[in-house]
Parts: sequence; C-alpha cells; structure tokens
Amino acid sequence: MRVPRLAWALLCRKAGLRLSPRNAPGPGLRPGGAPRGPALPRGYSVPSPRPFFITTPIFYVNAAPHIGHLYSAALADALHRSRLLAGSHAKFATGTDEHGMKIQQAADAEAKDPLDFCTEVSDKFRTLFQNSSIAYTDYIRTTEERHRKVVEQFWCVLRDNGYLYKGTYEGWYSTPDETFLSDAQVVESRDSDGNSVKVSLESGHKVEWTKEDNYMFRLSSFRPLLLEWLKNNPQVIYPEKFYHIVVHWLQDEMPDLSVSRQRNRLKWGIPVPGDSTQTIYVWLDALVNYLTVAGYPQDHSYWWPAAHHVVGKDILKFHAIYWPAFLMAAGLHLPKQIYVHSHWTVNGQKMSKSLGNVVDPLERFSAYTADGFRYFLLRQGVPDTDCDYYDDKVLKVLNAELTDSLGGLLNRCTGTNINPDQIYSRFSNHCFPKRHHEHQVVCLGRATTEDYKLIELVERLPLDVKRHFDEFRIYKALEAINLCVRLTNAFFHRHAPWKLDRENAADRSWLETILHVTLECLRVYGILLQPVVPTIADKLLSRLAVNLHERDWRWLNFLARYHNNECLFEGRKLGTDTGLLFNRLERTNTADRKTQRNARKRSSHK
Repeated sequence: MRVPRLAWALLCRKAGLRLSPRNAPGPGLRPGGAPRGPALPRGYSVPSPRPFFITTPIFYVNAAPHIGHLYSAALADALHRSRLLAGSHAKFATGTDEHGMKIQQAADAEAKDPLDFCTEVSDKFRTLFQNSSIAYTDYIRTTEERHRKVVEQFWCVLRDNGYLYKGTYEGWYSTPDETFLSDAQVVESRDSDGNSVKVSLESGHKVEWTKEDNYMFRLSSFRPLLLEWLKNNPQVIYPEKFYHIVVHWLQDEMPDLSVSRQRNRLKWGIPVPGDSTQTIYVWLDALVNYLTVAGYPQDHSYWWPAAHHVVGKDILKFHAIYWPAFLMAAGLHLPKQIYVHSHWTVNGQKMSKSLGNVVDPLERFSAYTADGFRYFLLRQGVPDTDCDYYDDKVLKVLNAELTDSLGGLLNRCTGTNINPDQIYSRFSNHCFPKRHHEHQVVCLGRATTEDYKLIELVERLPLDVKRHFDEFRIYKALEAINLCVRLTNAFFHRHAPWKLDRENAADRSWLETILHVTLECLRVYGILLQPVVPTIADKLLSRLAVNLHERDWRWLNFLARYHNNECLFEGRKLGTDTGLLFNRLERTNTADRKTQRNARKRSSHK
C-alpha cells in the first residue's frame, strides 16, 4: 500500500501540520506500515476570548455515579461557567459511554436489553448532574443515531487515509478497562480463591490472553509527531506532572493499535462500515463523541479548534496519545488543552463495591447541599494527587469557610444592628485616603497598613483566580478567595464598627466606610465564587442587591470610590434577607464517625 506524497502533504495541511524536508515521507510506507511523519506546528493557543469548548469524559454506564464522576463534571462545569462570565461563547458537553463488552455482560447478568440497561444508568448520571447544577449544553449518549453516523464517517476517513489495515492481534485484554495491554503492563497476582492470575499493572483488573483478526490502526507512525506536538506545546497537558508522564510513555516504541473486535465476541457496539463481522473498538467509538458534539463532519470548524478535555488520570493515555493520533490521521486539529485530575479515595481506601465504601453524591446532598458538596470537592481536590474523602472533613471545611467565614461576614455587615438603613453604605475618601505606592505613609484618615494590604490583595484577586483557573488549579483559586475572606473578617473586627458613635459625624462616616469596604469585598467574592457555588453566590449577590447583569467579570471593578470613580452600588437598598448564607452542619451519626476512624487506623497500619 502506498500513500502518495502529494496526498500526504494535503492531509498534513488539513491537520495544520508542517511538512519539513527532514521528515518528509518517502515513496511509500515503512516496513510494517508506518509512514514517515511530518513535524507538527508550534502550537494551538486558544482563541481569545472565544469560542471555548469544554468536555468531561463520557462516563461508562456499568455502575451508578459516584463522587469521582461528579468531581470530573464539577471541574468542567466551573471552567465553563468562568468562561461564560468572562464573555466567551462556550459549549460544555458530558454524557455516557454505552458500548463494549462490559456493558454487554452487565446487561446479560440482569437479563435486560442492553439499551434499556444503558438508559437506566444514563438517567442516573443525568439526574445527578441536574441536581448538582452541572450546566452542560449537550448531553451525549454513544447509542444515539447522530453519534453512530459520526463514528462511521470518522472510521471511513481513517481507512481512506491509509491508517487502518486488517491484521491479527495477539495479546492481553482487560474487559473492565476495555483496553489492550502489552506484557510490560501486566503482572502476576492472586484472585480471591488464591489462584494465580494476570492483572493490569495500572488498574489491578484481571486480563485475558486474546488472539483474533481485527482492524489495526497505524499508531506506531505517530510517535515522533506526538513527541513534537508535546515539545512545541509544553502547556497542553495540565498539571505539568501528567505532561511529563505522557512524554515518558512516548520514549518507547508504540505497537499498532487494535481498533475493532470480532462481532461474534462483541455485538454491543457499532459495526465496522463494510464489514459486518467486526465491531468498532469501544474507545475509538467513545473518543469520537467530542466530534459528534462539535458538529463533525460538516459543522465542526467553529468549535473543534477550541476543544478542552477534562479527564481522570486513568484515561490519560487514551486522550493524550490515542486520541491525538486519531485526529492527526483524520486531518483534524488537536485538543487545545487536556486537564487531568487524580482520584478520590474514601477513608484512605480505593472506592469499591466489595468494600461498601462507594460515596453516593445524591445521598450527601441531603446533608451538605449540592453547592456545599461542590465546594468541598473543588476546594479539597488537588488534581496532581489522589484526595481522601471522609465526612468529618466535609463538615469542618464547610462550617469553617462557608458558614463561619463567608456567611458570618455577610451577616455582620448586613445585620440591622450595624446597618439599620439596610443600604450599600457610602465610602469616605477622607477616612480612607488613597495610597499611591506601598511605602507611602498616609497621615490622614483611619485606615491602617493592614487595611491597605487588604485592598491590594482584593484588587489582585480576580487576576489570581483567573490564573489558577487557567492552570487547572481551582482549589488554589478557592484558597486565595478564602484567604481574602479571612482578612476581610479581620478588617471588620479590627475596627469594631459596633463600637462607633453614630451621633458623631466622623464616627458615622468611618462606620459607613468600613461597611462599604466589607460589602465591596463580598461583592467581589460573590462574583468570583459563581463558577463553584452558583446557588450560594446568587444568594450572596442578591442580598447585596447586585443585579443579574452586574455579575460577570466586567463588574470586578473593586472599590471604585477609593480610586475617585463612581460606585453604582453606593446608596442602593440591600436585597431581601433570606436567612443564613449557609446553615451550620452538625454531626449526626456517632457510629459512622467511629467506622471512619477505624478505617483510617487500618489504612495507616498497612
């Protein structure tokens, strides 16, 4: 088989790749079918400020959703909401992956039609996302007709471009992971009966030796292209730790990839176009969902160059190696960003049905609220490392940061005792004169050095939050906001406005200035918290009488009066008091706490 030089050049141009003389392909394919690869372009930066296309992985419907699934969705949702508030034209897709051997076996075990089984579990994911304010714009299922057509089209493009061939695959296959494995990815282990078995080194799932005639994808052709793509785009994978992992994987030669299964083994999937004896490999089918949502093959050109994927570390290889290789072969743009997160353990142990420690998010919503649970996951979840969940931690974080710190601050400055007129108080430049540089000593006014430091921090906060979001460190953004909230509380307590004499003009002016600064801080915090806790942020901003059209990033002009500009909120009547911003959480089950402590002790002794 030969790929003409001109055809290869045209393919590269469509993909946005540059063809250099040193990497130009020869008259045909290398032995084994690997074409010589062209170099990649220097980078794919996100168009500023729009469009923005963010995706979660589509979730496998072999079991009900748990906190790991919600964490992926909440991360993507927060990124999507932040881009909307910044003025981007944004699309956010999630959904369910419904083909494969694992689904076929699960449906058979329950004596259910596979589609009915998939619909039942997919509806659970949809219900979870709707109850947790996951504001997706498209929910895709791989059993939909629109997706089948796109997968068939994509397969034909790969075939027509010369990247598929019929071959024999012989090696290890993990049904739970729906993935093929090399000898280096498999280790000896013991099953529950003490029998010697082979398992996946990464997941621990049992593998089986498989030999079958399948269609193969020329993955081996793309190793130099993938390496150059990563070299030219060192920030394409966040956090950086995972970028280096992918580069390390690519140091070894990659075998070609089996992309179909014999249909007499796997019927639950999309048949290979033109070959009814084969079913398309579930991961190729699943990855193409991103193109389906983008409008491929006719209407994808607006969204596809702006694709950003949120994925768990366990599926990094599929998204950072297989998927870019498929896209190169099809002549399409590569993802702008791949955001990778680690996993959640429970009391120090991996979540498992057999251990009975799978955390159902919907159950926790009744205790912590959906917004509270979102806040905990995004505040405590660190993408670089696995995070541990236990209920006591949730209570401590939410009570300390949402109830006491943020909610307490709102109560203090809007209470009728301190703010009897219930207005957005006025600012006095005489009481709080502007300092033109940090070393200037301001003799007039009542503001202290600590007060000026607070102003500087809050003025810089939106840029800090944006940077942390861009670097996929939402927990850092929340950490920065929480620090400013604590400092604002300290500012309020330091000046003790409840001790000031309202009958004294100077005291009254300073009291109103204290309230104004505090309200302005809260307004900024409320706007910045919208992507993470939309319901709580709405309640806070409504109490401050901030209208719906005054809540995007354009309104982060903190303390305008300090800079001698007009403040549109000054003198405005506050919104209705609807009660506490976030109710204090109480421990309700001593036995549960004891079980958690024992689980942590067992884990520490291992």
